[in-house]
Amino acid sequence: MTLDVKICGLTTPETLEAAIGAGASHVGFVVFPRSPRHLDFERGAALRTRVPARVASVALLVDPDDTLVDQAVRALRPDIIQLHGQETPDRCLDVRQRWKVGVWKAQGVRTATDVQTAGRYAGTVDLLLFDAKPPTPPPGETVLPGGTGVRFDWRLLDGLRLPMRWGLAGGLDADTVGEAVRLTRPALVDVSSGVEDAPGVKSVARIKAFMAAARAG
Repeated sequence: MTLDVKICGLTTPETLEAAIGAGASHVGFVVFPRSPRHLDFERGAALRTRVPARVASVALLVDPDDTLVDQAVRALRPDIIQLHGQETPDRCLDVRQRWKVGVWKAQGVRTATDVQTAGRYAGTVDLLLFDAKPPTPPPGETVLPGGTGVRFDWRLLDGLRLPMRWGLAGGLDADTVGEAVRLTRPALVDVSSGVEDAPGVKSVARIKAFMAAARAG
């Protein structure tokens, strides 16, 4: 089975072209103002025009209301919407059916229970993405739901059987993705902070190195 690779949080033509040129199967655009990778619709729409048909575009949204989903679909024309908040299976299915797009759901993982409950999304999403659950923030502070570079214990996925495709994110970079693929055998790996020089600043060299390591793994 061919491993799919998504480079997420792309914000510039140069890094988008690097991801596409290196063989990424999916490219991700983040619509979440609190993220250093946030794209407004004008910039996102301009980048979307650069994505060839062979590469799938993914719009990452966090607990979006209907208005935001509609705006994202109109501006970014995504092949897939990645829901990265606390969306229920019913909400995932609603987005999938009403907007006629593929839907991925990020599932935060810290314990075995987080993996065991993932099956509730069967039939409502096209892919389940296992990502590290963000640490509990100090009182009065908040943390981002993803893109933090935090890794969970991949052994929790040992022997995993799900009636849907699933992918792996969290703490991946060129040095760790090979081990991650060998241990878990996901359908897809998803990277954001692992190909950055600083939060929100993608590196062409790191993107190329990650792609090479992922394919070799």
